[in-house]
Amino acid sequence: MVRKKGSLILCGAFLFVAWNALLLLYLWGRPPIGHLGEGGGAEPGGKEEWGVGRGKVGRVNLAGEVIRLAEEVEVQLETQKKLLKQIESHRAVWARQKDIGKRETDDIKEVKEEAVHQPPQTPFPLKNSVDISDQTEVKHTQKLVHTVAQGLKLEQHEATEIKEEIIENNEVTTVVSSPEVIIPILVIACDRVTVKRSLDRLIQYRPSPELYPIIVSQDCGHAETARVIGSYGDQVTHIRQPDLSDIRVRPEHRKFQGYYKIARHYRWALNQVFNTLSQSTVVIVEDDLEVAPDFFEYFRALHPILRSDPTLWCVSAWNDNGRDALVDPSKADLLYRTDFFPGLGWMLLKEMWAELEPKWPSAFWDDWMRQPEQRKDRSCIRPEISRTITFGRKGVSLGQFFDQYLRYIKLNTEFVPFTKHDLSYLLKEKYEEKYIKEVYSAPLVKIEELQQGGTLKGPGPYRVQYSSRDSFKVFARNLGVMDDLKSGVPRTGYRGIVSFLYRGRRVFLAPPQGWTQYDISWS
Repeated sequence: MVRKKGSLILCGAFLFVAWNALLLLYLWGRPPIGHLGEGGGAEPGGKEEWGVGRGKVGRVNLAGEVIRLAEEVEVQLETQKKLLKQIESHRAVWARQKDIGKRETDDIKEVKEEAVHQPPQTPFPLKNSVDISDQTEVKHTQKLVHTVAQGLKLEQHEATEIKEEIIENNEVTTVVSSPEVIIPILVIACDRVTVKRSLDRLIQYRPSPELYPIIVSQDCGHAETARVIGSYGDQVTHIRQPDLSDIRVRPEHRKFQGYYKIARHYRWALNQVFNTLSQSTVVIVEDDLEVAPDFFEYFRALHPILRSDPTLWCVSAWNDNGRDALVDPSKADLLYRTDFFPGLGWMLLKEMWAELEPKWPSAFWDDWMRQPEQRKDRSCIRPEISRTITFGRKGVSLGQFFDQYLRYIKLNTEFVPFTKHDLSYLLKEKYEEKYIKEVYSAPLVKIEELQQGGTLKGPGPYRVQYSSRDSFKVFARNLGVMDDLKSGVPRTGYRGIVSFLYRGRRVFLAPPQGWTQYDISWS
């Protein structure tokens, strides 16, 4: 053992001496640095080139050469010292970057593993439906929407971890991205091949397929309509109502069979979105609706208002009195509360569906929604200018109201950045305080004054007062607004007040001040 150690020591000493000898020979043989020696050394233009100097060995000053070698060794050591300092200064940065990268990789890996190992959701039992005949397509739907949700979850996780340091005026502010809510669009379809017009606009204006997945739920089993929907490929998700059977109804309701099937389809489709696909909200449109350019912006901005105010139960894109002559084209950003359920492009939360689904009606679901037992004094949000129009004259209602009203509804064409607006004025307490004051401080006029217009000056607002069901209907007809009432509530009405333009003037058709509640007998 001692002999082995001695051999290693001798070997190491020999290598040390050999290395230093080689280093000395290397340095001795290098050309002198330009500022040393009298001739400028190897610098271009010097008095003496290196080859010439080497030929005059006898004239070389040995002491000067040793000093030159020592100085070069010092220069080399100083250079190495600087390099070591640079490496040391960067080591901490490299270590920190490596640690951050490792943590990000671990986080992403953890989320991916969670997504991969997440157990499939068991669908809730569907009421009023028979065995699903097209299980393959329903499973495909679940997989597609679930995959979108997982992908978005990963993006949200990464976005939450990203912090941007903004240096301004020597202050550092940390900004953390907030996750986005998925708002699916449910298109209720049957046997209209013109669903293409509706889908084309939805896809054209949709800002993000991940945030706004389009789910087309088809009833009726119409093959040509199914082909049109299928032509969009993975841009939409196509699901089919499995129960196409006739519904047993009493004899006097046989002509209303279509209304029964529509109610059944709505129930099945909404259960698919909320229960099977586990979405938290949905915007419902029908296959004969065309949407405005800011349709998605409108619902995105109003989603937090709907969720935060318990006195609201829906957001609608529709104005029942939205005909061109009745709305103010300069007020595309104007929004209202209404006690009348408008439908025709509306947003619903999962919590509200959980309340409505157990008692969902067998037919006439929209009028059922307008009953006091369902509305419970809650309101919807609606716009001054509609964000949807209907082009479907043919349907189960046989064109009711279409020729007289619906075909003249004005569709908004101006993009309003609602998400950048403060919409808190729509919350109940703020809204009522301002709106009621505005209405009842407006001058009270007779309908004849509005129609003649000679004695009235300015754009209004003016107030026309009704006191009974009959007086409301007479005034509504003469002013060009819809005169029907559902459970005592006029279309677009809020606390009985209907707001519209008449010959360019703002008019409030309103009950007497001190209104308390709707009279269901007025229907």
